[in-house]
Amino acid sequence: MSFLEFEQSITSTALKAVARHWNDARCDRLMPDWTSIRPSAIAGQLSIVWSYRYDLSTDTFTGRLSGDQIDQIFGKNLRGVPMKDVYPPNEYPRLFARAKRVVGEPAFYRGEGMVFEHAAHFGLGERIMMPLSSDGVTSDGVVGATEYKAVRGNSSDLHAEAEFWFPL
Repeated sequence: MSFLEFEQSITSTALKAVARHWNDARCDRLMPDWTSIRPSAIAGQLSIVWSYRYDLSTDTFTGRLSGDQIDQIFGKNLRGVPMKDVYPPNEYPRLFARAKRVVGEPAFYRGEGMVFEHAAHFGLGERIMMPLSSDGVTSDGVVGATEYKAVRGNSSDLHAEAEFWFPL
């Protein structure tokens, strides 16, 4: 698989723009570093963008950035907040494993369906995740974007997020 296959699988125009910027930012490297991601290049999508820094020594993710629409889901900005403190204990292991796979392989992720359930709020849409790397070779972070529509109901009424993986 390749970036092109990942990009072609994305249905959201906004998410495609974020993915294209990730690809442009990496230049001739396997992955871009955080400083290569330019907010001005994705200004129209910043409200749905989020990122986590990964610390290999502690095997933890810490929030680096969350846009306004992401903040609305959680009721706070995720910057500086450990991932384990963001999600409910029953959801955290699955979400941690997903981010860890993006970093560890490294890989691209695309999900669609119920992309969030938090505090009895639900969102249907699409999500992407892409690895980041300070040295261009070893992944040490993830940048993603989630486009969603808030819906009413309960989790049994909604379709779970379908996962699609693309090796880098």
